[in-house]
Amino acid sequence: MAQEEKLSGYRWMILFVVCLICFMANFMQYQVSAWGVVVMTTLGIDAGGLTNLMLMPMLTAVFLSIPAGSLADRYGVKLVVSIGMVLSAVGGFLRYFMINDFTVQIVSMFMIGFGIAALNANLAKVLGSWFKQQTSLAVGVFYAASCVSIVIAQAFSTYFPTLDVSYLVAAIAEAVTAALWIFFMRNVPEGEPMPEPEPVMKYIKIAAKSRGVWCIALAYGLTLASTTAYCAILPSALELVRGVDTATAGSMAAIITVGSFFACFAGPAAVLKLGKNKPFLIVTTVIAAVVMVANWFLPLGAVMWVALVLNGFMTALSGPIIQAMTPDLSEIGAKYAGSAGGIIGTVGLLCSYFVPVIVSSISGDNWTLNFTIESILFLASVLPIAMLPETGAAAKAEMPETSEL
Repeated sequence: MAQEEKLSGYRWMILFVVCLICFMANFMQYQVSAWGVVVMTTLGIDAGGLTNLMLMPMLTAVFLSIPAGSLADRYGVKLVVSIGMVLSAVGGFLRYFMINDFTVQIVSMFMIGFGIAALNANLAKVLGSWFKQQTSLAVGVFYAASCVSIVIAQAFSTYFPTLDVSYLVAAIAEAVTAALWIFFMRNVPEGEPMPEPEPVMKYIKIAAKSRGVWCIALAYGLTLASTTAYCAILPSALELVRGVDTATAGSMAAIITVGSFFACFAGPAAVLKLGKNKPFLIVTTVIAAVVMVANWFLPLGAVMWVALVLNGFMTALSGPIIQAMTPDLSEIGAKYAGSAGGIIGTVGLLCSYFVPVIVSSISGDNWTLNFTIESILFLASVLPIAMLPETGAAAKAEMPETSEL
């Protein structure tokens, strides 16, 4: 009979620092959006240039996720993320000191993405090592920190007197966060051995050969891409088609985050209680896809506002659960979770970039078609989810008995 593993109390310190890295990464990225008009004037760029500046940290992750994951499997997460965080802090100060140079700003934003890219690739590995059966709850807290940081960055960044002061405070805070990671991070709980190191390419090969890794990557990519595209076009669609004013349209899109915040806790708590992941994921994904497309057809007013919160809640339920499943794959475990996370992160980011472009090219100015395709893509994530093995608590409880046969 399986017993729950006793968890170290130090895991909360690990989770705090991990969430702080997430908070700072999003804050430093989205403060550019909050100061958008000032940034464009300072650098002499248009909206396209501002968008490129904003997306630089995502580009970092596309290139860095797989190397960061495999190197962390080989040398430990602490070392790899420490290097990334130091480079991010340097990027933050570079952005402050060269605030008038667009080329340097692009480079600095790329550097700012190093820390979070290295951490995201290894998120399931870090939290899985410390939280074991509670990994999905810990990932949910991480997702919630992301929601909060984006809202705070958008709402309060411009409370600083000038853009350069805002950048300087962020750079100092990032340096402090890097120091906290270096001082407090531990690769594994006390008493647990580190896995025997192997050649870096072996980690990548084992992760790449896992069907489960590619199923998680595809499910993650489809849900991330469809929801990102949905939220990105919603304000414009509401303004152009439904006649909503600009400020209200932005608020209606932002209210989705409220539902997402609560889902970050509700989803992991539900599967922990149920003991199974797949039935919950399949049912909630189908409901979420229906809510996504139905939202567009609802009348303006209180009904739509409530439905948008529900939209955010339903579409965010699956994210923490899917990402937490990686170390539970029998062929992956904690040893290869970094390399697997690198593959998953890369696929997710590539989907997030290319899917909206492809959908927009198909739908053109037909907003109804666009929202319909986004909901279908979200629904399609059911297929890779259905192909995954059950990794919930109930399945883990049966594993020791099975291994004795």
